[in-house]
Amino acid sequence: MKGLYCRAGVAEPKFVIQEMVLPDVLGCHLVRVQVKACGLSPLDLKLLNDVGIQRDLIPVGREVSGVVLQVGAKVSFFQPQDEVVGILPLDSPCSGLCELIDIDEHYLVQKPEKLSPVCVAGALRDGLSAYTALHTHARMAAGHTLLVLDGGSSFGLMCIQLACYHGVKVFTTSHTAEEHTFLEQLRPSVAKVIPVYKDQSELLSVVMEETGGLGVDIVIDSGVRLQEKESDETKLLPHKHDLISVLGVGGHWVTSHTELQLDPPDCRLLHLKSASLTFLNHEVWTASSAQQGRYLHILKDIVEKMSTGVLRPRPEEAVPLYEATVTMETVQRHQKKKAVVQL
Repeated sequence: MKGLYCRAGVAEPKFVIQEMVLPDVLGCHLVRVQVKACGLSPLDLKLLNDVGIQRDLIPVGREVSGVVLQVGAKVSFFQPQDEVVGILPLDSPCSGLCELIDIDEHYLVQKPEKLSPVCVAGALRDGLSAYTALHTHARMAAGHTLLVLDGGSSFGLMCIQLACYHGVKVFTTSHTAEEHTFLEQLRPSVAKVIPVYKDQSELLSVVMEETGGLGVDIVIDSGVRLQEKESDETKLLPHKHDLISVLGVGGHWVTSHTELQLDPPDCRLLHLKSASLTFLNHEVWTASSAQQGRYLHILKDIVEKMSTGVLRPRPEEAVPLYEATVTMETVQRHQKKKAVVQL
C-alpha cells in the first residue's frame, strides 16, 4: 500500500510515494478506515520542528473522509460501515493518501450521509479554523461587527458564513474582481465588500465610515504586512497599524501571522482601546487531551452545519491519486491554497 510523504531536511521539500504497511493486529482504540477523499494543505515544517516532530519522511494529507472497515476491541463510538471524517494528528505515522489508515477513534466524527467526502475533506480544516477564531478566541455574539480579510479564500468564506449565521454584521475584503463579484452575491449578504485590489489605503476609511467611527468588534486576518514598503507577495495584505486602528473599544484581533511584531506605539494603541490580540493555531486542539471532548464537539458542529447548508464551501475539483505529488508541490509553493484528492 502506497502513501504520499514529504522528504524533509533538503533545500526544498520533496514529495515522494512510499510503501506503507499496517499492522495485522488493530490497537484497542484504533479504527481502520478506507479513505475516500483527502484534503491537501501546505505543510508547516517549522511548526513540526518546534513541537519536536523530526522525521526523514513526513506523512502528507491529514483531512480525511472515509468508511470504517474494522474497529479495535475497546472502540465505542464507531462500527464497521460507518462513514467518518476527521483530521489526523500532527504525529500520525499514516499518510491520509493511503487507501487504508489506522486512526484513534477520538480524532473522528460521524459524517452525515448527504455530505460528500470530497466536500468535507476539502473544507474541514478551514471550518475548524473559523470556528476557533470566532467562537473560542473572539467570543462572537449577535450584534457584533466583524472584519474578515480575504473573504474569498476558503477560510475567509467559512468565517463569513459562520458569523452571518450568528447574527454578526460582516465586512470583508476582495483580492480580485472575480472574488468581489462572488462576495457581493453571497446569501446571507455581507454588509460591505472592500476591493483592496484597487486601493489598499481605502480599508481604514471605509470601515470607519461604515461603523460610524466606532470600529469593529472583531478582526480576522489571513496575513499581515509588517512594513510600510510593499512587495509583490504582501501588497494586498493589510498593514498591522490599520488593523489595530479599525478595532473598536474592547475589540478582538485574531491573527494567522506566526511572527507578528508589534512596536511600542502599536501596543499603546491596543492598550488605549483595551483590545486583545490572539494567535490562531488550530493545531492546538490536539496538543492536550484536556481539550479532546470540546474538539470533537466542534468537529461535529462543523459537519452538521455543512450538511444543512449553513456552511457552504466553494467546491474543490478533486484530483486523482496519480496527480497527488504534483498537486501537493503546487500547494506547498502556495500557488494553490487547497486541493482534494479522491481515492
